[in-house]
Amino acid sequence: MRLPLYSAAERKRRDASRWTVVQGVLAPIQFAVFLLSLCLVLRYLANGEGQAAATVSIVAKTLLLYTIMITGSLWEHDVFGRYLFARPFFWEDVVSFLVLALHTAYLLSLVSGKLDVRNQMLLALLAYAAYLINATQFLLKFRAARADRNIAENPASTGGSVDQASTAGLAS
Repeated sequence: MRLPLYSAAERKRRDASRWTVVQGVLAPIQFAVFLLSLCLVLRYLANGEGQAAATVSIVAKTLLLYTIMITGSLWEHDVFGRYLFARPFFWEDVVSFLVLALHTAYLLSLVSGKLDVRNQMLLALLAYAAYLINATQFLLKFRAARADRNIAENPASTGGSVDQASTAGLAS
């Protein structure tokens, strides 16, 4: 049996953090920009058209990624008392750094010209694949948090309750 994602105190801090709302707004915006950019990159790779639009979209996606990473670390600090690698989000943060590294490599290749445009676009696709893995991780955590909330609000439906002992270790 897995531990709940948040202790009662962490849940209160999460709900009180302004960064919770910011993350809730930025995540779907970033996903929409990702989808648009993915289409533009694939269009360029398929027929060589729209290089400028694809490039601008990748840069926009990367800037949104930086923004969501910074605000996400502020959120993590508000909720768990540390900016990164809090126990419940350790692996999401690890993969986030891979995503950030790949997007940053794209920007460096764009500025330096070390890769031709086709390889830059392929690098962007690699970054986007990592982003999809990371987004899936966060969606699964979101679902887990929702399930924990449902159990906490209606313990009779699960045949038990979430007690203080089972959530005590989450604040470390």
